[in-house]
Amino acid sequence: MKRVHVHLSVPNLEQAVGFYSALFGSPPSLQRSDYAKWLLDDPKLNFALSQLGHGAGLDHLGLQTESRKELRAMTYALKRANVTV
Repeated sequence: MKRVHVHLSVPNLEQAVGFYSALFGSPPSLQRSDYAKWLLDDPKLNFALSQLGHGAGLDHLGLQTESRKELRAMTYALKRANVTV
């Protein structure tokens, strides 16, 4: 299974966790003092928040795979798209 990964930096983690928990209808799958993550199946999403001293906003985007086979297929697709990997 592949998931889109979205990581946001937020100024107030507690407030953001409350908002996204309500939006997703569930608490984070993992939560620490400066980080929270949801692994959602609908949509297939790895959504993370952190309060690590970066400016607020998009920290990074990615594609998550669960096996080496999926990772090889994703790498091949990116190379076909002329993306340096």
